[in-house]
Order: sequence, then structure tokens, then C-alpha cells
Amino acid sequence: MNIQDKIALITGGTKGIGLGIANAMLNEGMKVAITGRTQSSVDEALSSIKPEYKNQIIGIPGDVISLEDMQNAVDSVTNKWGRLDVVIANAGVGHFASIEELTPQQWHEVIDVNLTGVFNTVKASLNAIKSSKGYFITVASLAGTNFFAKGAAYNASKFGLVGFTQAIMLDLRQDGVKCSTIMPGSVATHFNNRIPTDADAWKIQPEDIGQITIDLLKMHPRTLPSKVEVRPSMPPSKK
Repeated sequence: MNIQDKIALITGGTKGIGLGIANAMLNEGMKVAITGRTQSSVDEALSSIKPEYKNQIIGIPGDVISLEDMQNAVDSVTNKWGRLDVVIANAGVGHFASIEELTPQQWHEVIDVNLTGVFNTVKASLNAIKSSKGYFITVASLAGTNFFAKGAAYNASKFGLVGFTQAIMLDLRQDGVKCSTIMPGSVATHFNNRIPTDADAWKIQPEDIGQITIDLLKMHPRTLPSKVEVRPSMPPSKK
């Protein structure tokens, strides 16, 4: 499937996995809009883009927990490029603590961003994606099927996200819309403000998730990988 000139919106696209996906799409000739919570984060991401791709990308400040912000992002894309073909719901946060230590504020932030934020993103872009018979891709985690200690909030959000994506896949495939969820294991990103180092070389890299995304978009229209689990090929002890 030819994806050149397809139009994509990526939430949480200013760094890490989101920016890795954006760069992969730009390399394929797609046009891309990225969102981030602040104008400064959007501007910083745009400054990192290769000069030859500057005309293919825009940045839109917005928070996924706001349906209004997501509607503004979708409207900005369709007003500029006339349609929307692909939505990558990538924005996410994590708080990791035992149930004794997990605060209500932390619980709500993780659920609001990782789960309700995806609902808002899909809801705001639904008409545009149905019109283009496009593709929703959510970025979940192996934590969406594998629970772990101190993961109550994160596990709940990612288990929910996997279920949400699979359910809307069944809702929307009759309209010619594809839905998939990518479920990475350890990825070398700035997640939770952590700065990747050389010690993270064994992990999945953001560009690897970008390649998986491109592979999904190029899949024959008759075929739908509804869930893609991906993990490092070797554990850290074997690097």
C-alpha cells in the first residue's frame, strides 16, 4: 500500500516513540501533525526535524485529557491538508507505586492520560477517519497483558487501552477503518522524564516502533494485525 502523501496526527509526538513514528512517516513522504502539552515542547520537537521535511510537519499544542484540545488538533490538520488518514494515539504517562503509596492524583492522571486521552483522541477524529477510511493505531504496552508489582495504575490504564482498541476495531472495521494497538516492552525513551543513556542500547529504540507503524500502514487492506507485541530481542543481562 502506498502511503506517500497520507496525513497523520500523532499525540505525544514531541519526543520518544511519538517523535520516532513522526520521523519514520516523514521518511515515507507522509504529512504529519504532532501534539504536545506545551508550545515549547512542540517548538523543540519541530526544531529537531531535518530541514528537507519542514514543509511536511506541523506542531499543535494540546492536552489529550481535553476533548476540546483534541478537536482543535483534528480541525487544524483538516483545515491545512483537507483530510486525516492516520491517528496515532501515543501520549502516555506512568506513576509506579504500591497501592498503599499510590495517590488519588497519580491514579487519575494515569487513567486520564493513558485511557480517557485515547478516547478523546479517537472521538475527536472519528468523523475524519471514517471519511478517509483511515487507520487508528494506539500505543499500549506489554503492561497491557502482564501485570507487575507497583503497576496498579499503569496496568489498569494499559489493560483498558488494549481492550478499548480491540473493541473499537470491531465497531469500525465495517466502515473500512482499521484499528491496531502496538504493545512495546522496554523502549529507550524519555518516558517519565528519564534521559536515555548508552546503557539503554539493548532496548527497543523509538525508530523501531516507527518502522512497525510503517509496516502496519503498508499492510494489504484485507489484512489487519489487531495487536502487535514487541520486546527487546535479548534481555539486558545478555546484551
